[in-house]
Amino acid sequence: MKTLALALLAAPFAPFALAAADPSPIFNGKDLSGWKCEPNLHWKAAGGVLVGQSDPDKKGSLLLTEKDYGDFTFETEVRWAGEIDSGVLFRKPQLQVQFGVSRSLKKDMTCAFYTGGKDKYPEAGHAKGIDRLLKAGDWNTVRIRAKGTTFTVWLNGEKVSEFSDPKYTDPAPIGLQVHGGLDMKVEFRNIRIAAE
Repeated sequence: MKTLALALLAAPFAPFALAAADPSPIFNGKDLSGWKCEPNLHWKAAGGVLVGQSDPDKKGSLLLTEKDYGDFTFETEVRWAGEIDSGVLFRKPQLQVQFGVSRSLKKDMTCAFYTGGKDKYPEAGHAKGIDRLLKAGDWNTVRIRAKGTTFTVWLNGEKVSEFSDPKYTDPAPIGLQVHGGLDMKVEFRNIRIAAE
């Protein structure tokens, strides 16, 4: 038993070890099938990568899955250069895992939870170890698990934040954000999800 436990601890990072089912791609790398955004001024598929980029008027945009998700494990590789404000949104009411610089706090809140309420970035949902783990300008693997009313984020294989709130209960589309009022570009690839 001790040998097995040591072997499990030494095993390489398995992205969907916590998922109840095998993950399925939700971006085919070629087009925006399975996603919706109207009007679409910001999103395109290019070389297997989903690119979100500001339009000249710097209007905001959300790209949403056509399907709703309740409990799930979501994983993507994401990269950006420069200052962005983006993230992954889910559940109803809407909860977000932030990527980049918060417009309100004027600081990087990557992998923290944004609630949009009075306490927009609750202390319990702040991320730890981002300075050490985040590969600036390179691809980073982010995993998000929504299970009941507890939400957990891993960055490059290491758990960095967890947040619980009974308010966020209902299924909703998964959303990806281009923030308004900002000249920004964010890229996603290998976007997968396993419903639980």
